[in-house]
Amino acid sequence: MKKWLPLFAACLGTLMLLIDVTIVNVALPDIAADLGTGLSGLQWVVDGYALALAALLLILGALADRVGAKRVYVAGLAVFAVASLACGIAHSASSLIAARVLQGVGGAAMFATTLSLLHATYTGRDRGVAFGVWGAVSGAAAGLGVVLGGVLTDVFSWRWIFFVNLPIAVVAIAMTASVFPASMRRADRAVDLLGMLTFATAATGATFGVIRGGERGWTDGPALSALVLGGAALLAFWFVESRSAAPMFPLTLLRNRDFGGTLLGASGQTFAAFAATPLISLWLQQQLHMTPLHAGLAMLPMAATAFVVAAAFGRLLHDTAPKWTIGVGLVVVGIGSGLLALIDAGSSWTALLPGFIVIGAGIGINAPALVAVGMAAVPPQQGGTAAGAVNTARQLGLALGVAVLGTVFREVADADQRMTQAQFVAGLDAALEVAAAVGIAFGLIAFALFHRQRMVAGAERDDRTAVGAR
Repeated sequence: MKKWLPLFAACLGTLMLLIDVTIVNVALPDIAADLGTGLSGLQWVVDGYALALAALLLILGALADRVGAKRVYVAGLAVFAVASLACGIAHSASSLIAARVLQGVGGAAMFATTLSLLHATYTGRDRGVAFGVWGAVSGAAAGLGVVLGGVLTDVFSWRWIFFVNLPIAVVAIAMTASVFPASMRRADRAVDLLGMLTFATAATGATFGVIRGGERGWTDGPALSALVLGGAALLAFWFVESRSAAPMFPLTLLRNRDFGGTLLGASGQTFAAFAATPLISLWLQQQLHMTPLHAGLAMLPMAATAFVVAAAFGRLLHDTAPKWTIGVGLVVVGIGSGLLALIDAGSSWTALLPGFIVIGAGIGINAPALVAVGMAAVPPQQGGTAAGAVNTARQLGLALGVAVLGTVFREVADADQRMTQAQFVAGLDAALEVAAAVGIAFGLIAFALFHRQRMVAGAERDDRTAVGAR
């Protein structure tokens, strides 16, 4: 059993960081009431974490190569613990958002290094087992998050969804320090500081601009400035990376249609499947007056269906052309979001079940293939960069999705006024219709980009890693 202690340490950190993507969703109404914040503040509670993950995954992955994955992982655990404490004691929306961003920094350091640590620690069949267990933990995190968040908020308070991380982080730090060997460092590897800065600025500017524009209007000066800054930073990132001798993200990868399709599939999946869940949680609790626990259980069928479909058909889907797994799977997610948009002012929580089940089926089809196809599409030495890019695309899709759907909801529901059930549902339906359109459109584009009928042979090499990086 001693040989599996490194796997346990890696899974502890992974479970924490991925649970914290969804654990806040069912606590949002209590947070809003306690801290006196509105929809835009709640959007940033969700987006601050997702955006930091997205902006820093590639950056901290590159840093880990230079200073050692073990050091970066332990530092990430420590930052995550401190940030969780700050979240739990926050007494204003702004302090909670700042702490959530710091949590995302720690989470990115952990997410960028766990697979690297496992790859360096295990070999042969043991490596396959380790990746498989890590993948099962990653897949279960979304479902555990909404239920655990409901239990802790119901029994204690919303603050305990953050305090619970502290003992877990302490155990993970102690175990990591003792069970992982020292990681190999590449001190001679150049750090692409300009690439890191421009990428983080582009992601932050775009997300802030969308949220601010939806709240204050699209002629608002700070909103327009943020969007212009984000666009300029994106152009600067393109310019810097195309001329860098050691780019953080080699732009030549985007010439590969399979890799481009994978990035679209990853960002479209989280946008279409998960970006509306904060709004759904608010509907369940504020309009239907469900408890946080019951709201969490009501949203569990999506994660449960995804887990069952991926487990039951994962081996079969591995041999299926990616246009069917990634492209069509994303279309199925979009159809499920469209089914969610059929709820009306008289609907109960059971009206969500058909849509959640269809979305879960689409995720179960789509998710296991994403990193496998992305990594198979690039040379072996760029496999880590490819995996990091796919996970970055996921988090960007979520961050921008929450911002866009919140803006749509606010415009349709007239969220500045006290809303009736009918107004709330009208805004929610409009947001879900946008999510459905994104899922279907991105799925069709990805389907067109995948011009080969089967994955190249390299996919077999990273079969288990793909499942692990869900």
